[in-house]
Amino acid sequence: MNIFKMAWRNVLRNRRRSLVTIGAMAFALFVEVMYSGLVPGYTQAMVEDITNLEIGDVQIHDTEYRDAPSIYAVIEDPDAALKTLDEMGYPAAPRLLSGGLAASGEFSAGAAFRGVDLERDGKVTLVGTKIADGAWLDASDPKGVVVGKFLARTLQVKPGSELLVLGQGTDGSMAHELYSVRGVLGSVAEATDRATIYMVDTSFRDLMVMPTGAHQIIIKLPGNVLLEDAAPAIAAAMPDLEVKTWKQLMPIIAQMLDSVSGIIFILYFIIYIAVGILILNAMLMAVFERIKEFGVLKAIGAGPTRVFGLIAIEASIQTLIAIVVGMSAAAPGMWWMANKGVDFGAMGGMNMMGVSMRKIWYGIYEPATVAGPLIMLVVIVAMAVLYPAVKAAWISPVQAMRHR
Repeated sequence: MNIFKMAWRNVLRNRRRSLVTIGAMAFALFVEVMYSGLVPGYTQAMVEDITNLEIGDVQIHDTEYRDAPSIYAVIEDPDAALKTLDEMGYPAAPRLLSGGLAASGEFSAGAAFRGVDLERDGKVTLVGTKIADGAWLDASDPKGVVVGKFLARTLQVKPGSELLVLGQGTDGSMAHELYSVRGVLGSVAEATDRATIYMVDTSFRDLMVMPTGAHQIIIKLPGNVLLEDAAPAIAAAMPDLEVKTWKQLMPIIAQMLDSVSGIIFILYFIIYIAVGILILNAMLMAVFERIKEFGVLKAIGAGPTRVFGLIAIEASIQTLIAIVVGMSAAAPGMWWMANKGVDFGAMGGMNMMGVSMRKIWYGIYEPATVAGPLIMLVVIVAMAVLYPAVKAAWISPVQAMRHR
């Protein structure tokens, strides 16, 4: 008796039920494979946007600055700190921060001023690449500024418009200057879009009468350096300053991203439990329909192991077919999501907890990404087929013949 041949015939015996079972497994696998690549792609893009555009991987402040932001709470010797970071191999850039009022024509709004060291900042952040209209800052144009997109809309300004800036200098004087708008940013972050004005650091120092010091140092870690290793080393090198990672600066988003793996597992579990119930129902029906056949097999000498193996092979055949169908359907989808992505441009991009996301959402598909859904499918099928197989394996010929 060829057990594999019998199992194949049993799969073909009730084609409709087998097709429904295989289709359910294939569809579940397709959904899970696609989803398991989309979520890491989303989270990785979000981390990159957070760290590349504004926050950096690590930030350094004066110990009092974050508790009570003030133009006077500065890192007294930023050059020394930057030299130390250069020696450690960590690209870093100082930022000058303040606030005030911006006005153009009949419109005015509160604004956050950012003084940028162009040479260093370009190696640490990508905010200069997010220009939607006009151009980024240029050292040869110290009176040129770049404005967040919503602030530009509020003030009704565009490249070439004049912008009056008002604030209070460190010496207590009224800081005021007329600037020209060089560019308008695209989506960066909600706070940046609504209120931020970037200017060359020398212009900021002249405006705010601030010849020395810096309010913030942004650090971008090399790709081979772990955040958990770098932050303590930086803090040890600068004991008089406050060193915070982006996760500490944005704890809610960090916790959300850390919980993504758990969310994926829960979704796997919910979908595959539904598939497992379907498989259990199908296999129970197949077993009860063939109780007398199993009784005959037992009567002619087939042991429990052989009957159990027959049911297990039937389930394995259906699972293998489902894997082939599901992965064949997912392959073009994975290629498309990894190379083309989903364009949310028509929706104006995405925003998550104040962080503007890139308009195209890509998936990340690696062997480990595909292995998770495959393993879960096999485990759920094995669990679902266990009870019907055991019931068929241990039924006695007499019980089988009496079954109605």
